[in-house]
Amino acid sequence: MNEPTQTSTQTQTTVPTTMDIHEILKRLPHRYPILLVDRVVELIKGERIRAIKNVSINEPFFLGHFPHRPVMPGVLVLEALAQAATLLAIETVGIVLDEKSVVYFAGIDGARFKRPVEPGDQLVLEVTLGRAKAGIYKFNARALVGEQLAAEAELMCTMRRIES
Repeated sequence: MNEPTQTSTQTQTTVPTTMDIHEILKRLPHRYPILLVDRVVELIKGERIRAIKNVSINEPFFLGHFPHRPVMPGVLVLEALAQAATLLAIETVGIVLDEKSVVYFAGIDGARFKRPVEPGDQLVLEVTLGRAKAGIYKFNARALVGEQLAAEAELMCTMRRIES
């Protein structure tokens, strides 16, 4: 699935990577019900990722948010974006997360919610890498339903080793 970078003497062409759920499960520590990325349709290391979250009425959060009009909680939309950002970061630096690795939110700036995300929607997660320095990664992130912007934010994450 991971395509090599092709290099010539004048230009560098990067072949986008895709991932199915099995590849995602190998890379992220999250599991149901908090795994919020179903497929990666495009990942260009060091640049951007485009991923999918299929939103089903069977999601456990819909039982209480809200029973009369189910809406995906905004914090979970941000979590889905953060998971996509994590995939971009670990693929960019070429590491594999293990039981001693963790990726944390370091900050969320400018979060805006533009439309509700409801059962049956396909949430498209678009994340671009803005900066990576000293283990801190800054991303620009957008979640769309169709052509409509559902949410946007600047996300900051950090990777840490857990020593017990």
